[in-house]
Parts: sequence; structure tokens; C-alpha cells
Amino acid sequence: MSFLINSAARSFQRVCNVKLLAAVRLYSTAGQSGVSIQAGPRTALADEALKIRVSGLSPLQEVTVRAVVISDDDSMFDSSAQYRADRQGELDLTREPSLGGAFTGVEAMGLLWSLLPVPMEVPWRRLFKKDVLKGPQFVDLLVHRDLSERGRIPGPVLAKTRVERWFAGQGVTRTQLSEGRVRGSLFLPAGAGPFPGVIDMYGDEGGLTEYRASLLASRGFAALALPYLGRQHLPESLSDLDFGYFEQAASFLLHHPKVRSLGLGAVGTGKGAELALAMVTFLPQVVAAVSISGCHANTGGELRYRDRVLPGLSYTASLARMLDSGVLDLSETLADPCDPRHRASLIPIEEAEGHFLFVVGEDDRKWKSEVYAAAAVQKLSEGGRHNYRVLSYPGAGHRIDPPSSPFAQAVLDQTLGVPVMEGGQPSAHAHAQAHAWGQIQEFLHSNLGGSCV
Repeated sequence: MSFLINSAARSFQRVCNVKLLAAVRLYSTAGQSGVSIQAGPRTALADEALKIRVSGLSPLQEVTVRAVVISDDDSMFDSSAQYRADRQGELDLTREPSLGGAFTGVEAMGLLWSLLPVPMEVPWRRLFKKDVLKGPQFVDLLVHRDLSERGRIPGPVLAKTRVERWFAGQGVTRTQLSEGRVRGSLFLPAGAGPFPGVIDMYGDEGGLTEYRASLLASRGFAALALPYLGRQHLPESLSDLDFGYFEQAASFLLHHPKVRSLGLGAVGTGKGAELALAMVTFLPQVVAAVSISGCHANTGGELRYRDRVLPGLSYTASLARMLDSGVLDLSETLADPCDPRHRASLIPIEEAEGHFLFVVGEDDRKWKSEVYAAAAVQKLSEGGRHNYRVLSYPGAGHRIDPPSSPFAQAVLDQTLGVPVMEGGQPSAHAHAQAHAWGQIQEFLHSNLGGSCV
């Protein structure tokens, strides 16, 4: 029965999407002669800046500029902002402030990072590219007459255009792995190499996330998107995680003929950040770690490597809070890694010979990554280590992704079935993403060799 209901819901969703697209096309017949929208570059990598201009408007004319994206699973996302043209009837989003809508002020990339599911779709979902080699992400940009609020039928379309956002550069290849126990996707740049090697990991939600690795490959890295839970015979639970799996992945990548032999980098978010710290600490193949919103202690299940055993910090479900918005706040549920009783769970990062980059959002509400980074730095300093750098961003939340990745303050947790708070303020988070991305690449290149693309 549930299957029939879900199938019916999906069919209804597609019908609604078709109707809405038809409505957009209908409105486009009521255009204002001479109005055009230019967006460039029309074809670009997803981490590149986009310039949007509108011309042919009346002096000081008020319009709504809207972005629409259909995701890989046929769900619709959109965003909109309200503008007033200058006295020449021109509108440049790199100069003119938004008067209202998804954001206010001058936000050249705001229409991309503010994309959310349209009201008819399942809420609390984040837009991201699931199959990065299955063509580009198409973004339709529309100029509507007058000021309109999101969720209401907008005014007639005066002009429209489409841009392509690619998650893999020209010549980037993907190999889906089943090398021994190792799973995931290896992305290689065009050319003979060798390239600096990077292992990329996300949180404990499981599955495979490719878009950061494919963009890293587009910038000159051999990047392995490494899943570790819930995919192709991998464990379903953190309690079954074997650190030998990560050692095998590092060995595979370092010995690849197109990968430099100087050492690897590890990039991770959430639980993935914690694993990156463990890899640079325990594995000589890994010489640089980027911890994005991570913890300096082992969480969840026990971590075993040779004669080392790190107990997992536990979560206390009773400390979760349901907010008035219906969003679950888990920020107090993880046991305090700074409590002396949990010293055995701390990753001995002071023993590492490699280098660390800690990237934290000061408004992270998923867990206290700012506190954890400060404690990690103190631990390194007390051990006489100065092999670290911290990027701390006021107003940024938990998931600091590549530039223009749509912001979501809360995201539906597939296991719990409710939205979970991640924190952050939209504009501050977006600017953190834009800045951190370049810094991460510079850090990796400086420690692995090579130069930024």
C-alpha cells in the first residue's frame, strides 16, 4: 500500500512540475518588448561565479528575477529576488541590491545559493548533483514583471535564459571502484599526470557523494570520493566500521600511476572530517587533512587501528530538542570530548607529522565544531605543533560546501524522518563557502605539490 501511495505521490509531483513549467511558458508570451537577460559564462563549472544582467527595462522599473532548477530526481527548486532597475533601465546583480525575496542586498550569486524546494515539493531537502557526469545542472533564469513573493504566481515573464553548471571539467574521468574492499568513485583530471591525490568523505548519513570530488578533479586533483557506510557491502552502522578500509583506500590511491607519490590529502565533513583527522594521524600515506565541521574525537562506534583502540563518544537522545518549527536540534546530544572522562576517545593528532586545516562555521547547530576546532588547536599547541590553520566563519552553519551550493539551515534526516538543524545564516554561509573553497585548494596544493587550476 505504501508503495502505491508513494508512486501516486511521485506521479502527482511530476504532473505539478509539468503544469508549473507550462505556466512559466504561458507567462513568457506576455513579454515586454526589448527586455533581455544575460548570464555568463553560459557554460561553466559549478564553483565558478556567474554574472547576471538585465537590460531593456524602463527606468526604475521593478521586477522579480527568478532561478529554477529541476533536480536529478525531477524535483523542482527555485529562488527569487526583487530588484529595481537603474535610471537607464539596466540591472546588474553584481552591483544592484535585492529589495526583498530570498535575500536582500548585493548578492551576485544569491539566486543559486538560495535555491529551495518549491512549495509543492517535499520540504527540507538540499539540492545537489547526484550523478555528476550525467550532463550539467540547467538553471533557468527568468525576469518577471513587478515584485512578487515566493510561493505566489509571479508576474508575466519579460525575459529568460538558461545556463549550464557542470560538476566535472572537460576531460575529467570517473572510475567506479571495487578494488578489494574499497568502494567509491575515482575522478582524474585530463592529462597524463601525475596529480596530487585527495580522499574525499562526507558524514555518517551513508552512501556516495561525488560533487566535491569531481570539482576537485576539475581543479587538478586526483580525487577519490570514498563512501564508508550503507553502500555496496559496506557497513550499515558506525559500530561495524573498520579503519583498515581507509588504509586500503589510501594505499590504492597513492599507488595509482596518475597520482603523485609525495603523500595524500584527506578532506571530510562531519564524521568524514573526523576520519580525515584519524587518517593523517595514523596513516603515513596521508600528509594533509581538511576538517570541515569535524570533531577531534572518535564518535559513534569504536575505532581500531593495529594496537590502538579509541572508544566512540556516545549520543544522548534525551538531550535532543524539538523546536517550534518542527526541526530537531541535536547540538547538545554528543558527549563532551573535552571532558577528561572521554580522553581515550580523542584522536592523538599531536602525533601526526602532517598538516591540518580546520574549517568551521561559528553558527554550526549540528554539533559544536567551533569548540572542537579550538580544543584540537590547543592540543596541537601543547604538543609543540604548529602544523595547523583555522578558518572560522561567523554566521556559517555545518555543511560548508563548494561555492554557490544551495544553503539549507535544516535538512530532512532520512533515518529519523524529521528535519535536523544544521544552523547558519544564508548570506554569511554562502560567503564562507566561496572563501573556504579557494583556501582548501591552496592548502592541499601547498602540502601535496602542484599549483591551483
